Amino acid sequence: MNKIVANRGKVEIAPHHTGELHSSHLKIRTLYSVISPGTELAIIENSHHQSITLGYSAMGVIEELGADVKGFVIGERVAVYGAPYVQHAEILHVPKTLCVKVPERVESKEAALGGIGAIAIHALRIADLRFGETCVIVGLGLLGQMIAQIADAAGYRVVACDLHDERAAMTRRSPRVRAVSSLGALEEEISSCTDGHGADAVLLCAGGKKSSLTSQSLEWIRNKGKVVIVGDIEPDFPRHPMFSKEAQLLISRAGGPGRYDQSYEADAVDYPYGFVRWTEGRNLAEYIRLVSEKRIDVTPFIQEVVGFSEVTGVFSELMDKKTSTLTKVIDYAK
Repeated sequence: MNKIVANRGKVEIAPHHTGELHSSHLKIRTLYSVISPGTELAIIENSHHQSITLGYSAMGVIEELGADVKGFVIGERVAVYGAPYVQHAEILHVPKTLCVKVPERVESKEAALGGIGAIAIHALRIADLRFGETCVIVGLGLLGQMIAQIADAAGYRVVACDLHDERAAMTRRSPRVRAVSSLGALEEEISSCTDGHGADAVLLCAGGKKSSLTSQSLEWIRNKGKVVIVGDIEPDFPRHPMFSKEAQLLISRAGGPGRYDQSYEADAVDYPYGFVRWTEGRNLAEYIRLVSEKRIDVTPFIQEVVGFSEVTGVFSELMDKKTSTLTKVIDYAK
């Protein structure tokens, strides 16, 4: 079996040894996985002296169940999320807490986006918005686009911005989302949408480390509004505007509670439902529900499909931020 790795700044196919199946894990034959450009391009750039496995969002068919796994059946399709268990690899061993059944009405390629969906949902939960409040999304890559759709489905007022008009135009396919391609236009939309009060929350989905967007975002929120860091951007906020508005500064970490917890992930010990309502696994399930009920449309994100053996040459295309191609779906049968 093989997997895709970053090695010394390049993408390679390498042998993949899964080992013995853990009692609380599922063995899955991968059908599709999705490239997350923001995360994976950064890993490639930083793989100077080591080999790093790529990928974290996929779907496949169950081939074997660990001894302690209940509620799943061999042959079922499942969406899976979370490195290092989920990778761009032909065979995966995934904890049951990170697996969700895929209903018939959800296409396999749609399900493969589940990890991106879980991250988008968790970012909106961190923003803690209420029905009818205004959400501003800055940066319309794959994750920003997903957040905009889910925020719209939740009944929030959505204003979105990307400096590249191609990406703003993609977001405008959702008729209720106000998407613009300049910061001046963004400020005008926020003022119009909120009667000059400012947004309830700004979600920064852009990358680039240090950016003027962090300080500017404080101008766009209302008194006691929120700024949520979602993308790879440094939190560099001046004190005075923070103090004058009593702003809340938050950061969203991956797909939800359970991420990076050895007990929840590796050992697959779920958190009690009544105490931790939305874990990363339950956020993954919620993404599948949204797609299943046609509340969001992710088909524009899954148009570009490449075979597993072709993947090494496609990452450079995703570095072009002007393109409307936001991701590539890897087909393991192609």
